[in-house]
Amino acid sequence: MAKIIVFNNDTDRMETYYRGESEPMPYNTNGTLRVREFRGSSNSNTLWTTKRTMQAWNSQRYIFGGPIPVGFAFKRPYEGGHGNQSQHYAGVAFDVAQTLTPNRRRELWNSANNSGVWSYVEPISLTPTWVHFDKRFGTPACSTGGYPLLRRGSLSNYVLIAQDDLNTLGYRTGGLDGIFGQATQTAVRNYQRNVGLAVDGIIGCNTWRSLQENVVGTGRTPTTID
Repeated sequence: MAKIIVFNNDTDRMETYYRGESEPMPYNTNGTLRVREFRGSSNSNTLWTTKRTMQAWNSQRYIFGGPIPVGFAFKRPYEGGHGNQSQHYAGVAFDVAQTLTPNRRRELWNSANNSGVWSYVEPISLTPTWVHFDKRFGTPACSTGGYPLLRRGSLSNYVLIAQDDLNTLGYRTGGLDGIFGQATQTAVRNYQRNVGLAVDGIIGCNTWRSLQENVVGTGRTPTTID
């Protein structure tokens, strides 16, 4: 049984669901994306995504008109497998169609690229044996892209990434809920102080880079929480 935290972009709330591996993801229609498909190779008991990501998947599946095999979707930062500020850690990205024929894969890429439902579809020249699309949101904290700036009062799946990083590194946030409150702010300040960053309690470009460089692919620690 997986715990699935969903950022509802429409109500600006964090929602929690519990689903079996063979059950559809929250907000998925017609059972076209099951928990085990979204999980992929992740061993985490806790997964997260957004309502709009699931709605984009629903639309894409309808537009394409056939099954979309999922190779990779969700990962937690400490599990690694992707770049340091990958949208897979945010639970909003899919690498799909690895088992489709080249022609069918190109049809899917064209469908996704023309659909208007995704924030980003990776150029086909960069993904010759799969299709990547994601529903990222927010203005990146770094000029080169990546995750948005976070401060006290923020809430989203990006806050979940930050909390996951901090807890894994031993800076306790008091939970894993996607809400940037006092405990998370204190953990950010303590982390910034200990690694020599400006201590402002805000997760901007430099703090994001530092956190992800220190966590991605390092594995679960005794202070990692679900």
